[in-house]
Amino acid sequence: MDLGEKFVIRSNSLEPKQGNILISEPLMNDFHFGRSVILLIDHEVVEGSFGIIINKRLNVEVCHVVDVFPDFDGPVYLGGPVAENQLFFIHTLGELIPDSYPIIDGLYWGGDHKTLTTLINTGIANNDNVRFYLGYAGWEAGQLIDELVRNTWLISDITTEQFLKTPPEKMWQTFVNKMGNAYEMWRRFPKDFHDN
Repeated sequence: MDLGEKFVIRSNSLEPKQGNILISEPLMNDFHFGRSVILLIDHEVVEGSFGIIINKRLNVEVCHVVDVFPDFDGPVYLGGPVAENQLFFIHTLGELIPDSYPIIDGLYWGGDHKTLTTLINTGIANNDNVRFYLGYAGWEAGQLIDELVRNTWLISDITTEQFLKTPPEKMWQTFVNKMGNAYEMWRRFPKDFHDN
């Protein structure tokens, strides 16, 4: 049996689009992208794509990252290797935050920071409806498609409920499991060869 065949992506028939997730193949050995799940915020064939790694929590709270920010004990996640000194947020507050960009039904990207601060101070924005990320992942036009052809990523769907309810540290395993038995070897593959 060819071990390489066990790692081939068999169900990448989906075209990438806004709101999909990208699941990294298990052999990717990269600080940012190894065992990552990326939510595609936008995908344009001509202009490129960008997304946020949604499953890598950092050991810091948002109120310690931003100088002028309300007392908020929400965690910060590694969003990607681009603009790592900038803080971004994903939320379910929709029209309560002007200039929010809809990703999928009930899930939004960014918006007005002053309004977010007010919503945090009033207790409306909390860990149940907003998450913060440092940096993002970006692809030039055609780059993501090239990576998909090389089987770097598996494409899947995500719902707002799955985004909110799946513990981030279990997202990679959970979404690989969702893809079925064709990816059983992915689930069993150790994160580190030294653990084998």
